[in-house]
Amino acid sequence: MGSATRGKDRDADPGTTPEELEPTSAPAGPDTLTGGPRLGPAGWLRWLWRTLTSMRTALVLLLLLALAAVPGSLVPQEGRQPAQAADFRKNNPDLSKVLDRLGFFDVFASPWFAAVYLLLFVSLAGCIVPRCWHYVRALRARPPAAPRVLARMPEHVRWTAPAADAGEALSAAAEVLRRRRFRIATRPGADGWVAAEKGYLREAGNLVFHLALFGLLAALAIGSLFGTTGQKLVLQGDGFTNTRTQYDDFTPGTLANGDDLEPFSFRLKGFHAAYQRTGPQRGTPSAFEARIAYSEGDGGTPRDARVEVNKPLDVNGTKVFLVSHGYAPVVTVRDGKGNVAWKGPVAFLPQDNNLRSVGVIKAPDAVDAQGRPDQLGFTGLFLPTVQLDANGWASTFPAPDDPVLVLTAYHGDLGLNSGIPQNVYQLDTKRATQFRNGDGTPFAKALRPGDRMTLPNGAGSLSFDGIQQWAGFQVARNPSNGTALWSSVAMGAGLCVSLFVRRRRVWVRVRPHTGSGAGAEIEVAGLERGSSDRLGEEVGDIAAELRARIPETSQDTSDSRPEERP
Repeated sequence: MGSATRGKDRDADPGTTPEELEPTSAPAGPDTLTGGPRLGPAGWLRWLWRTLTSMRTALVLLLLLALAAVPGSLVPQEGRQPAQAADFRKNNPDLSKVLDRLGFFDVFASPWFAAVYLLLFVSLAGCIVPRCWHYVRALRARPPAAPRVLARMPEHVRWTAPAADAGEALSAAAEVLRRRRFRIATRPGADGWVAAEKGYLREAGNLVFHLALFGLLAALAIGSLFGTTGQKLVLQGDGFTNTRTQYDDFTPGTLANGDDLEPFSFRLKGFHAAYQRTGPQRGTPSAFEARIAYSEGDGGTPRDARVEVNKPLDVNGTKVFLVSHGYAPVVTVRDGKGNVAWKGPVAFLPQDNNLRSVGVIKAPDAVDAQGRPDQLGFTGLFLPTVQLDANGWASTFPAPDDPVLVLTAYHGDLGLNSGIPQNVYQLDTKRATQFRNGDGTPFAKALRPGDRMTLPNGAGSLSFDGIQQWAGFQVARNPSNGTALWSSVAMGAGLCVSLFVRRRRVWVRVRPHTGSGAGAEIEVAGLERGSSDRLGEEVGDIAAELRARIPETSQDTSDSRPEERP
């Protein structure tokens, strides 16, 4: 535009010198760009807002959010899988440093995930609100007037009714379209028309889908901020009270303090597990069921319930899920004086699908043969169905068909009385001494139920008395579960409506017949957003119904088939 203007000025004033034209051909200054002025701060803000609130940007951000969630399923999350995260760090120290910097061990609380989430919120809100106002205005507006040349529409039918009155034909057209649930607008007269529109629910379904998506994202955010999640391993016969101190691992939401948990308690009465015995699915669980007795509030009446996989116990919005299962060998540890230093079941943690489990046993109050304090500790494996091969001890089936407890023992300072909290599933052996055989090899023994392991030098013994089971529960409270559920239902309904409802317009124009005799020329045309073979059928049906209602005394003067666009 600038070059054309300069050329025009040069032609208008032949006496203009090159020196006078030089300033107009100089490079653009800081306030101008090629083709127009530079955007100021307000212009840049408008551009950023329009770009952010466009549907294309919202789709890109939704894709980025899905991609950002992928590391959360690949890398163990510290908040929900602390043990797995610790093992991952131990096995991959160099990679863990990089992942720590990127926030991959707590993806959903990382700044970059929150940034994408918030941008998607803003983008959806800025996109939906204007579209809602536009839809409301479209609902209140009249259907658009008939185009001057209806023959240019994708579907078009025209015929002549020699005995028809133009006004009556127009009224008949309005009645036919109204009965077909079209919104109509009419213009009577010599060149009258009826405009009709239908399919407003298509845009409504689209808006419902996006509003429900916004509601789902809001529900997920509320759950992350105010929800709580905790893990608890419960031995058979033991109980649990829903207080923060009772959890093995507790993860409150960002804005949740964990002090207002739903008051209830339960006791694990028994656990039943069954496995496939034959076929390619051998060892696959076929049944997991925890039998519990629970009570609500303080001093509530106990009620029996069963908790299964994907069938949680719901206590006023707090759900108790069954998430894991394992074995707890029952042992009795005696010290050097023959006194019982520890007795009871000890949970061992599964390491594979056949429930090869590891665990530790601690006896902090033991004494040696001379009566001196001497802490005892045992670490080893529990194998439900034992097999010893070249690769070592293994379990070949998860049911306790041939259970074996393989242990080695330590004594000395195990840090059990230091006052520093310890992981109950780990044994600190830095300042302890491992018992050894006479030839100097580490002392270890494999025990079946009823066997006893006697420690060297009269330091004590351990007897394997039996087996109990334990169940791992996840207790979760999410105040937005209902919102998320109904938002998902609304998303599905809105998507179906937007896919299957057709937005289309139909016009009927009636003109007095210009040839010899009386009558009227009638045109029916249709236009649809998108493409569909059903529009031609619908226009043909409307035309056929009109022809049946409008009297005719002679053959049509033109072909009633849909005409091609010129």
